[in-house]
Amino acid sequence: MSKPEKHEFQAEIAQLLEIVIHSLYTEKEIFIRELISNAADANEKLQFLQQTAGNDIFEPERPLSIRVVTDEDAKTVTITDSGIGMTQAELVENLGTIAHSGSKAFLEQIKQAKGDARLIGQFGVGFYSAFMVADTVTVYTRSYRPDAQGWKWTSDGKTGYEIEPAEDLERGTKIVLHLRDTEYSEGYKVESIIKRYSNFVSFSIELNGNPVNTIQPLWTKNRSEISEDDYTEFYKYIGHDTEAPEYRLHFNADAPLSIKAILFVPERSTELITMSRQEGEVHLYCKRVLITAKAKGLFPDWLRFLKGVVDSEDLPLNISRETMQDSALLRKINEVLTKRVLKWLDEEAQSDAVKYAKFFAQHGHCLKEGVAMDWAHREAIAKLLRFKSSLTEGESLTSLAEYIARMPEGQKEIYFLHAPDREAAEASPDFEVFRAKNWEVLFLEDPRDEFVLEHLHSFDGKNLVATGKADITLERPVDRSKSLTEEQAKELAEFLKKAFAERVSDVRSSQRLVGSPAAVREPEGAMNASMRRMMKMMGQEAPETAAPKPDFEINPDHPVIVGVERLRHKDEALATQVAAQLLDNAMVAAGLIEDPRAVLGRLNLLLEKLLPNVG
Repeated sequence: MSKPEKHEFQAEIAQLLEIVIHSLYTEKEIFIRELISNAADANEKLQFLQQTAGNDIFEPERPLSIRVVTDEDAKTVTITDSGIGMTQAELVENLGTIAHSGSKAFLEQIKQAKGDARLIGQFGVGFYSAFMVADTVTVYTRSYRPDAQGWKWTSDGKTGYEIEPAEDLERGTKIVLHLRDTEYSEGYKVESIIKRYSNFVSFSIELNGNPVNTIQPLWTKNRSEISEDDYTEFYKYIGHDTEAPEYRLHFNADAPLSIKAILFVPERSTELITMSRQEGEVHLYCKRVLITAKAKGLFPDWLRFLKGVVDSEDLPLNISRETMQDSALLRKINEVLTKRVLKWLDEEAQSDAVKYAKFFAQHGHCLKEGVAMDWAHREAIAKLLRFKSSLTEGESLTSLAEYIARMPEGQKEIYFLHAPDREAAEASPDFEVFRAKNWEVLFLEDPRDEFVLEHLHSFDGKNLVATGKADITLERPVDRSKSLTEEQAKELAEFLKKAFAERVSDVRSSQRLVGSPAAVREPEGAMNASMRRMMKMMGQEAPETAAPKPDFEINPDHPVIVGVERLRHKDEALATQVAAQLLDNAMVAAGLIEDPRAVLGRLNLLLEKLLPNVG
């Protein structure tokens, strides 16, 4: 029996292995992914040879598979493939590449792998991840070549390695890890790692005789081969959900990048249930091997409701396969995926408005966030927004595009009104002029909506304007016999401006009120009430300049205003109290008094004066 050939590691190689073993990977469990990926690569190479080399292959009938065996007593884990195997020269080259590349330049390149170094698959580094958990690694291998000899390779990852012949080996490679971290000799632990990282490897993986990767990587199949039940089962597995998804997108792209993806939208938003921000659950794969779970950067944060898989063979990875090297490429992938998802959601919205409204009720808050934060996609996201309006009924919603299509001649802007519900919106003084003109108004019930639309500013060339800030007037009634004259209205406005100097910026006669006696208008540029409430909900204090004094408008045609003008000539103090109550009412209607109880004291004093004494 021949003696093993001994090969010592040079000093630089010891440094290199120190980096690989202790610094390169963030999680020790990655070694299982790396070794299984190497096994899958070996099987793929043999598969290719079977198609090109005919029967000139050792054990041609042996099926391609990957076997993993754990042994808690022996403190080992063994990974075996039936792939291409290695000759002695290939064994030295593939597992000794690091040893034969022990230059200082290469060592520096490894240290700087965070930069542009594209080293994966070039130096066999993934194999050396085994030494993160093993004191000794033994490799048994036999090449596919019919006349090849079997070989045994052994190393402790420190002093060097030994190579010697080995008899009676099957085709392929068997790697035995004598573990330092014995938790990886526990079957359940290894099974969880395989399912996490390697569940979609294209070859059968058996663990202690039992199949592990039973879920098919559907994104690699043609859509015609996949049933709805297949999609639902896959979603429940990848999305950790018990219900079927609301939407599904399965697409492939070849240019500018090779991308395969299956994306799902859950039926329900967990954020609405838990009231906490969730992480996106789209996982990044390269050739079916998990690179990053819940990969950040694949999609903008406002698409975090998506779940699924993105797989690209174009990914340049760093040496540990754990992170993307090319941030510019990641941005390109993000752009391709985001545009495709926006197009898909728009198509779904057009095909089934009722189903889309259900989706929007659950995930619309994320799209609104996108309008406010994503300048590049703002217009496309805005197409997906939905609102109630004065021309819709009940809970029906409309889009901005549909609003524009209904705009009558002469209307140049899109108008919106924030109110807690439809009844409050229709009763608002700010809606009166639009009702009279029969112009549509979007009713915003979500406190975020007003902020979002003001941030959007315009859509399809039409400015978005709050009703309270719209520059619209009505023709006054022909019969003004019961109205204030222009002089009377002017004098009353001056009287009230003086009386309420601490509360309002200006008082003027309104040209747009119909059924309400008075209203307040927030000055141009002021932070709207909805935004101030949002800041308060988030525990932030709005700056004092965010809420300047409003303007007070009075309706010269309304009986109450006519009555105030007459009363002030008889009882100025009482007229002032009545007008103050009108101002309170208008402030409440405009959402500028968050706690209406603050006005009750003044209202009770007013009632006390107006009601005759009894008894």
